[in-house]
Amino acid sequence: MKTMPKYPRMGVPWLAQVRLLHMAILVLATATCLLYVAYITSPQLTTTASPLRTLASEIRAFQGNTTQAEAARNITAAPPNSGSSEAPQPQVAASIAVRNATASNSSQPDMTRGIAAEIIYEAGHVDVSSQMCPDLGRDIKLLIAITSAPSHEGARMAIRETWGHFASRKDIGIAFMLGSISNETVNSNIEKEQYLYGDIIRGKFRDTYDNLTLKTISMLEWVDNYCPKAAFVLKTDDDMFINVSRLLAFIAKHSPEQRAIYGRLAKKWKPIRNKKSKYYISPNQYKPAVFPDFTTGPAYLLPARLSKELYVAALNHTYFKLEDVFVTGIVANSLKIKRIHAPEFLNKRVSLTPCSVQRGISIHMVRGVEQYDLWKKLHDVAAKCKK
Repeated sequence: MKTMPKYPRMGVPWLAQVRLLHMAILVLATATCLLYVAYITSPQLTTTASPLRTLASEIRAFQGNTTQAEAARNITAAPPNSGSSEAPQPQVAASIAVRNATASNSSQPDMTRGIAAEIIYEAGHVDVSSQMCPDLGRDIKLLIAITSAPSHEGARMAIRETWGHFASRKDIGIAFMLGSISNETVNSNIEKEQYLYGDIIRGKFRDTYDNLTLKTISMLEWVDNYCPKAAFVLKTDDDMFINVSRLLAFIAKHSPEQRAIYGRLAKKWKPIRNKKSKYYISPNQYKPAVFPDFTTGPAYLLPARLSKELYVAALNHTYFKLEDVFVTGIVANSLKIKRIHAPEFLNKRVSLTPCSVQRGISIHMVRGVEQYDLWKKLHDVAAKCKK
């Protein structure tokens, strides 16, 4: 029986080939795992949304983006000490997007959820006039900052022609604080008004009742940037009659170095939890059962040097629309700034008799046409009522 000739074997046995294949797969898998571990442990840009970006997305979805025309108007006037050209960081950019959306739309995000003021506030002002506070207020004894609605041109004019006439003095400044509005006719009138009088400050926020706190924050920012060397600032409204002579006498008895806010003190006020109320404050916005003592909003006086502290601290608090409670109560309390009751600050509607006009510093709910009558009464009986 013939045997088959033995031929030399070519290659490796099949069993060895299988083992080599398994080893190659194992090596490849191990290398892949090592590369993956090295990738995830090395510093990488993350796509996880930060809280600011998440909130920005939600608010943009609720409101819509800023239009190009409105974005063109959102040009920040740089303060005198500003020179930075750095691009905003991602979180700052997200905040700016939220603020632009807030400023450019009439609808508002749900503030009752509890949102930090810095997220919805956009810094900067439009059409800044250095003439309102020359030399950063070095010679200004009193700056009167009057919050006003864009359409209240008549009220502003009545003030200019009565007690606002004190602005002709070099040691007194008067400015009207406004927000933005989409009505082009009103905007055109404001630009003409600013050209004639140069006493209007416009912040970069929508001018609405819910944004009154933003208006006061904007005022504090403006004072810090353009008038920090003034002695005192009176924050008041355009429906107020201010006895400036009486106010100057009050200032003469107080030092601007004191950490105090003067006005009509409100004590032990409680947040309104009724959601149907215009003054509703949710527990997310303010949890305690009682507000800190605060000075009521129609008029209060503070040293100008406190503006920076109040401005910076305000941005770090949960926003709500009761500006006097927020600024002079919660924020001032956190900074250990005293709130002092001054009975001369009436801050309410009173009988408009000559002597009541003379004895008080601030009278509330005064219509534009009434300003002229009160101005006349103030001067007609000044000597008689001083007794």
